[in-house]
Amino acid sequence: MKYLAAYLLLTTGGKANPTADDVKNILNTVGAEIDEERVSSLIAALADKDAAQLLEEGKEKMASVPTGGAVAAAGGAAAAGAASDAPAEQAKEEEKEESDDDMGFGLFD
Repeated sequence: MKYLAAYLLLTTGGKANPTADDVKNILNTVGAEIDEERVSSLIAALADKDAAQLLEEGKEKMASVPTGGAVAAAGGAAAAGAASDAPAEQAKEEEKEESDDDMGFGLFD
């Protein structure tokens, strides 16, 4: 991820086709360890591609990935519906518990 971040930083800064040395220089400035093979692989994979276009394609792909938020919300709504009958019972239990909490001692006794 750090290699891609350095590459994108370079392209954002105006360097159209960053080289492996450019990526290494960015990573060296922050003292990161560098894996030559990963840098070479990244440069080879992105050699003839536009970074802005790749980011847009990635956004489209990520938009199609289900996140489970709708499922969790539906499950929560179902649980809330089932629990709507229980508030009266819970109130009775809470009153009983509250009276037992002080065990005969007041706050300022």
